Amino acid sequence: MRMRLAGVLGVVAGLLLAGPAAQAQKFGWVDSEFIMGKMPEFAKAQKELNGLSETWQKEIEAQKKDLDHLYHTYHDEEVVLTEPMKKKRQDEILLKEQEIKTYQNKQFGYEGQLFKKRQELNKPVQDKVFEAIEKVAKKKQLAMVIDKAGDLTLLYTNPTYDYTEFVLEELGLAAEDRNQPGTKGPVKTVAPPKTPGASADPAFESDSGTPDKATDAKAKRAAGKSPK
Repeated sequence: MRMRLAGVLGVVAGLLLAGPAAQAQKFGWVDSEFIMGKMPEFAKAQKELNGLSETWQKEIEAQKKDLDHLYHTYHDEEVVLTEPMKKKRQDEILLKEQEIKTYQNKQFGYEGQLFKKRQELNKPVQDKVFEAIEKVAKKKQLAMVIDKAGDLTLLYTNPTYDYTEFVLEELGLAAEDRNQPGTKGPVKTVAPPKTPGASADPAFESDSGTPDKATDAKAKRAAGKSPK
């Protein structure tokens, strides 16, 4: 953790000490793991890896059952075995244990079959992502792009500098509600609601602003009776 934090601080310090010209350059960050998680070819690779892992795990479980059988058989027959026979059985058990450990390391250990297969299947996906990142960096004129999912631990990331969605767009996987201009539809106007019971009120003025006939007639009669 300290080494990763030191790495981040080193990058930031390098930018600050590089002078105003370097500081004025644009930079951004992406989340490569999030991007690959959106790619169908990555999902296909993971499915194949999971299948291999399950197959090898079943083989190991079968070998462990054989080992358990040797254990129980030896335990049940120990009292009737001679010392040379006991030694032979014990050697068989130890050999079986070693075989299981060797096979397990071969399939799941560091640089084992699963590790190599993961590299083989993921490399084309990673190369495709890196190519898309490079294209986005050139289009957006970025001097540096940091991978949020990499070895550097980013304690804070400003969404303003997040170019993950742009990379997804370059790969044809962008969400419809991100990085897309809003569509402008026709302007709709809503007529104001009429007041309940307005037709019974002679002083009510309609929505169009034109007095109704009853109100107009009453106003004329009132005007004719007004004192001079």
